[in-house]
Amino acid sequence: MKKTVYIGLFIFSGWFGNQLAAQQLPQYTQFMFNDFVLNPAVAGTADYYQIRSNSRFQWVGILDAPQTISLSIYGPHKEKPMGFGGYLYSDVTGPTSRTGLYGTYAYNIEAWPDIRLSMGLSLGLLQNKVDGTEIQLIEENDPVFQGGVYSAWVPDASLGFYLYHDNWFAGFSAFQLFSNNIKVYDMKNGLNRLKHHYYLMGGYATDIHPDFRLEVSAMLKGTTPVPLQLEFNARTTYRETFWMGLSYRTKDAASILLGYIHENRFMFGYSYDISTSTIRSFNSGTHEIMIGVRLNPIR
Repeated sequence: MKKTVYIGLFIFSGWFGNQLAAQQLPQYTQFMFNDFVLNPAVAGTADYYQIRSNSRFQWVGILDAPQTISLSIYGPHKEKPMGFGGYLYSDVTGPTSRTGLYGTYAYNIEAWPDIRLSMGLSLGLLQNKVDGTEIQLIEENDPVFQGGVYSAWVPDASLGFYLYHDNWFAGFSAFQLFSNNIKVYDMKNGLNRLKHHYYLMGGYATDIHPDFRLEVSAMLKGTTPVPLQLEFNARTTYRETFWMGLSYRTKDAASILLGYIHENRFMFGYSYDISTSTIRSFNSGTHEIMIGVRLNPIR
């Protein structure tokens, strides 16, 4: 079914307009379980490879609300202090979509005794697409869209730094470094610049009981012209098997986190976001599912 013009163009301007009203990159509530997609320096910081998949269904009940799927794999070199990884994601909002495919390299050094610093770089391709067949215009002869599919591929890059210890970490990363112009149709006002995105994150974990482990983390996100957004969460894990927690994202949502780890190898996580902004009256929440697999340690 075709969407009316005001829905289609609202979504289009929200994702591609020069005066951006929202962040251009996908949102993740369970970022603490897959921080590799937010910081390429995470690759190689563990002694095993791991696979992570996230599926996010945002603002359920709103037509053409964002849906995001991502898949990543990353791990260390067998002998040298470096790591490798790759990830892809698809982020769809109505007739607009973004698809990214990236490869990652990271190198880590001992910064201080028992503290290591990892530095990572991701390079890849980013596709931005608008499906004009899904937009019904009030003026059928409008030159902006002629019912076609408009697509543009551009190179993309991200850079990250990650300082870590046995029970804490701190990281900084920057995305969309090339700040490319995106041209999705043959008009001058189709040129739209990708914005730099910055992430500052940190976390701490401690055993509060022989059976319980507490983990807290926070992340500060920034991009122009959107105000800074702070996200923080806390979760408790019981006997390295079950976990539950809470998360809060300023001016956006509060979340409930649940999860299960099977034999320290398979991981399943679920989160439910409750909107705290004015959009809460128009949706029934956001669901996110995370599935992870930990492979054998590299010997």
